[in-house]
Amino acid sequence: MEATSSGTAPSGGTQVDPSPPKETVRLWIDGRPVETEKGINLLEAARSIGVEIPHLCYLRGINEAGVCRVCLVEVESGGRRTLQASCVYPAADGIKVYTNTPRARRARKRVVELMLSDHDMNCVNCVRNLNCELQRLADEMGIRKLRVTGETRRRPLSRKNPFIVRDYNKCIKCRRCEAVCREVQGVDVYSPKNRGFDMVIAPAFVKDLGEVDCISCGQCVMACPTGSLAEREYIDEVWRAIEDPGKVVVVQTAPAIQVSIGEAFGMDPGVPVTGKLAAALRRIGFDMVFSTEFAADLTIVEEAHELLARLEGRGKLPLISSCSPGWVKFCEHFYPEFLDHLSTCKSPMEMFGALVKTYLAEKMNIDPKKMVVVAVMPCTAKKFEAARQELVTRGSRDVDYVLTTRELARMIRAAGIRLDELPDEEFDRPLGLATGAGAIFAATGGVTEAAIRTALALTRGRPDTAIEFKDVRGLRGIKEARVDLNGREIRIAVAHGTRNARRLLERIKAGERFDFIEIMACPGGCVGGGGQPILGPPDRRKAVAVDAGAKRTQALYRIDAGKKYRRAHENPAVKQLYEEFLGSPLSEKAREILHTTYTPRGRMLNRMLH
Repeated sequence: MEATSSGTAPSGGTQVDPSPPKETVRLWIDGRPVETEKGINLLEAARSIGVEIPHLCYLRGINEAGVCRVCLVEVESGGRRTLQASCVYPAADGIKVYTNTPRARRARKRVVELMLSDHDMNCVNCVRNLNCELQRLADEMGIRKLRVTGETRRRPLSRKNPFIVRDYNKCIKCRRCEAVCREVQGVDVYSPKNRGFDMVIAPAFVKDLGEVDCISCGQCVMACPTGSLAEREYIDEVWRAIEDPGKVVVVQTAPAIQVSIGEAFGMDPGVPVTGKLAAALRRIGFDMVFSTEFAADLTIVEEAHELLARLEGRGKLPLISSCSPGWVKFCEHFYPEFLDHLSTCKSPMEMFGALVKTYLAEKMNIDPKKMVVVAVMPCTAKKFEAARQELVTRGSRDVDYVLTTRELARMIRAAGIRLDELPDEEFDRPLGLATGAGAIFAATGGVTEAAIRTALALTRGRPDTAIEFKDVRGLRGIKEARVDLNGREIRIAVAHGTRNARRLLERIKAGERFDFIEIMACPGGCVGGGGQPILGPPDRRKAVAVDAGAKRTQALYRIDAGKKYRRAHENPAVKQLYEEFLGSPLSEKAREILHTTYTPRGRMLNRMLH
C-alpha cells in the first residue's frame, strides 16, 4: 500500500464502542400503527410510512426549528387534540397523529397565505420561477387568491458584491440560510435582526454579503426555498460579448460541470455529458471551447513541485491547497496566520484564464485585449475569485465572467438547444486535453490523489507507481493518510466543508503535524458547489445533496479510469506548454503567470465596530 488510513474519526481515529440499541416507541399516524425511534420528529416518522407532510423551514439534521409552521398536524395526547409543528414534535408512546384533517389543512393554508401576503409576487421574473418551494406549496394547497392583505415591506436588493444577490422581499424567514451557514459551513454570517413584522434574516447590521465575513460559497443559495438568495447573473454580459464581432470569446468548463448539468435537463444525477457539453457551448456561439481540467493538470504539476520544495525546507509546512476560492476567503477572514501555508498556485480556473491571454494569444497571434474569458463553474465563490485584484496578469484580468452551472443551463435553454440530443464533440486543443487527474479535482480528496500520483512519480523516477489512493476518497468530514515519499513518511489530511476545515486547523494550532492538506469549501468538493442545479423540494434536494453528490463523484472516477493518461505531468499538452512557453515548473515565467498572493482580511465585524 502506498497510502495507509489513519482512521475515520475526525478527532484522529479513536475507536468507540458500537452504540446501544435505540429505544423505540409505538404511536398511530392517520390510524396506522407505527413503531419508530423514540424522540424522532413526527415529520420523519410519517415519512417512514410514505406520508409526506408539507414543510418549508425543515432541513433534516441542519434546521429543525419549527419556525414556518407549514408542517402543522393534529396530535391527540391525554384526551386533547392540538395543532403541533411536526418537524419539532417528538414521537412518543401512545400518541395519535392526524396529518390530513380539515383543521390541519386550513391552518397550513392560512400560514402560506400569510407568507404570500408580504411576498414579492413577481414570480414570472424570478430566477426560481417554476422551481420555488413556496410557489409549489401555494399551488398544491389550491391558493388562487389571497384572503389576507395589509401592510407590506419593500427593501432594496442587496447586490454590492459580485457573487450573491439578497432579495429580502422574497425571504420567508425560514432560517435555512442561517442554519446551513452555521451548522454546515461554520461561518455564521446570518442571524435574525429586529422583531415581529420588521424582522429579517441578515448579516450583521443588515450589511451586504460582500461587507461581512461571508466566504461566497453559495451553500445558503442552495438551501433557500425561494428566490431570496441567488447567484449574481452575468448571462447578459456573456451574450453581448458573444455577439460582438470584435471579441474572441473563450470558454472553459470545470470538471464538475460534465457530471451535473444534465440534471437541469431531466437526466439522472451523475450522467457524464462531456461531449454534449462541448457541442452545446459551440452552438451557443463561443469561439473556442476548452476544459479547465487541462489547467487542473497544470496546477498539480506546479503544486507537486512546490510541495517537494517545501519538504526540502523552502517554505512552510503543511502546504495547504488553494484551488477552492471559498476556502481561501475563509482562511483570509478567520485564519490569516495560515496564509503563508497556502499554495501560491492560482486555481485552475485562473491559471487557464491567464494562459489564454498570454500563451494562447501569442500562439494564435490574437490581441489579448480582444479576448474574453468565460468560465463555467459549479461555484458562486468563483465569481468573487475572478474579481480579485491579485488575479491580474500583465494588466489584464485573468477571467472576465463566471457562470454557474445553473446560468449555463439557462443559456442553453434560451438558445433552444436540446442537450440530450446533441452529438458528442471534443474540446479544442491544445488546452482541451486533460488526464484523469484533472477530472477528479472536482471531488473531495481528488486534488490530493492527483498530487500524490505526480509526487510519487517525480521522486521515484519510474512509471509503475500506484495510481489510485482510496484512503483520501469518500465523504468523511476529515480524512487522513500517510504516504511513503522516497523514504520519508508524508502525513496528509483532507477536509471538505469549512466547518471541518476549522476543526482541522484548530488541531494544527494545537500542535499536530501534517505535510500536505487539501481543503474544499463545499461539502463533497466542487460536485456539491453552490452553483450546481437546484432540483425541487427538500425531499428531492436531499437526494441531490447526498445521493446525487455521490453519483457525480463516482462518475468522475469512472472518467478518470477511462483516460489514456492518469497522471497530470503526463499530459502531452502540459509538456508542450512548458517546452514552448513556461520553461519549467516554478520558473520565473511560471511564477509570473500561474502563481498569486493572498490578502489577510481579519474579522469584518470587529472592523465595523471599531
